[in-house]
Amino acid sequence: MEVIFIIIKLLGGLAMLLYGMELMGDGLKQGSGATLKNVLGALTQNVLLGLLTGALVTAVIQSSTATIVLTVGLIGAGILNLRQAVSIVLGANIGTTVTAQIVRLMDIDSSGNFALEFFKPDTLAPLALFIGIVLFMFVKKNACKNAGMIALGLGILFMGLISVTSAAKPLSESEGFVNILSYFTEMPMLGIFAGLVMTVIVQSSSAMVGIIQALSSTGVITFELVYPVIMGINLGTCVITALVCSIGSSKDAKRVATVHILFNSIGTVLFMIGMTLIRNAGFMPDLWESVVNSGAIANFQTLFNLITAVALLPFTNLLVKAACLIVKEEEEEQEDIYPELAALDKKLMNVPAVALAEVKNLAVMMANVAKDNLARGLEQLKKYDEKRTEVILAEEDRLDRFTDKSDNYLIRLSSQVESDTDHRHLNVLMQSIRDIERIGDYATNFDEMGKKLYDADSSFSKTALQEMVILGDAVLEIIRLTIEALETDSEYITRRIEPLEEVIDDMVLLLKNRHTARLCKGKCAIDAGMVYMDALINFERAADHCSNIAMQLLAKDNEEIMKNHHRYLEELHISNDESYLAEHENRKAQYIGAIENL
Repeated sequence: MEVIFIIIKLLGGLAMLLYGMELMGDGLKQGSGATLKNVLGALTQNVLLGLLTGALVTAVIQSSTATIVLTVGLIGAGILNLRQAVSIVLGANIGTTVTAQIVRLMDIDSSGNFALEFFKPDTLAPLALFIGIVLFMFVKKNACKNAGMIALGLGILFMGLISVTSAAKPLSESEGFVNILSYFTEMPMLGIFAGLVMTVIVQSSSAMVGIIQALSSTGVITFELVYPVIMGINLGTCVITALVCSIGSSKDAKRVATVHILFNSIGTVLFMIGMTLIRNAGFMPDLWESVVNSGAIANFQTLFNLITAVALLPFTNLLVKAACLIVKEEEEEQEDIYPELAALDKKLMNVPAVALAEVKNLAVMMANVAKDNLARGLEQLKKYDEKRTEVILAEEDRLDRFTDKSDNYLIRLSSQVESDTDHRHLNVLMQSIRDIERIGDYATNFDEMGKKLYDADSSFSKTALQEMVILGDAVLEIIRLTIEALETDSEYITRRIEPLEEVIDDMVLLLKNRHTARLCKGKCAIDAGMVYMDALINFERAADHCSNIAMQLLAKDNEEIMKNHHRYLEELHISNDESYLAEHENRKAQYIGAIENL
């Protein structure tokens, strides 16, 4: 019966250990996720920097698998190439050992020293839990909530370790437990296999090492038992990566998983050979049967991964070639004719902040496509060209594909997003992308108008065409400002959009009046006049979509604007806001003044 209670306590401790790691990792990812993509992209220009970057990122997010899956997503987005990814893989195994070095705090013997007593898990766990719950529940700032999650995760992790350690201590007196350990000691390959299988089941190499560190408190875990299990754990984590990377991935993604398997397999074989030779040669005879503690286990894991990474670093190119030979190129159907859409890789959802950053980058790119297409549409009103129509329609199809794919991507991502900041960011993107798509639609409308004029052998009067060009310049300028605001998230740039939108509304009203006067005087053909009026409406609506995006960006960090956009705009238009009035007057002089001078 006692064994049953021990198992229950061990399972409970394991559950807390796993949840603590998960919670801490989530907090770290949410707190630093927005910069991970930039770090990975910027610091992987050579293999040494790539190795250090992989180690750093993995130490931050507490998961080598998450780092590698994120790397695979960035390969699909075209940010990293295969060689850069391999160097990150080498570093990821080093970074994952940080957790074990944290867990070794269990070994601290304070001997009455206050500073050392403070860092013992018995003290650190409840303190971390208290700090974490205060930050998470009572502080509204997202940065504090993330810090609270990290602290809560750390506290639960240590509580889990304390529970496992407490449950495991009676096992030192169990003859059956000691016999099982001796069986593993006599068969190192069985230890490797056990470490591999358990890691695949638990889905975390850090958790498995933590469990072994906790079991070391029994005082019967020897070095000759531990080192094969550690190697098996490393093999287990690359199996997890291989499974994740092989599902719906590109060839390069599968090659990254292959490199991870090759790296850990080669490292295990080399280390096993080296350890066997050392033991048979009689070096360090006391090492093999020595009892290890959590610190010794952490040190061995770090040493194993560090030596393996450094030894294989010069052979990065060979690892890449081997992976390419194993995962060969095949003629396959192209999934999408627009390669930029590969940036919307579902594996990036592992770190929602990175996935959102990638959607934002793509949205900015597509907004530029919409702006350029609108400029082509304006050219069609001046002089119709069938070849230009082909480009406009192709770019419109590109925008439609982007909208459909990004909508589906963001809907799927929404279930992964947890922080309020990311939720607001996702909401802005979902609504802004629709506005971008609608701006692109006006390019095809202008193209159809140009074709209508061409088929009727008609055209605008010289004055009407000059007016159209000035209005087109104003609309292209507001789209440019909107793109800059979306890209930089600058409040200053965003607040410059609404004054220009108001000026565009005034321009449209002025141009309608001027055009009506021309029609009355017979200075403009009826068919061209109808097209002119339709074009004014389309330009005005394109500016309205820019205003929508600006409101979404402002509302993201302003609860009052979020509650009622219309009231905010009404109050802004009648207010004495100096910056708004100054921008409005400048734009009025720039564009309406140009029309009045015609």
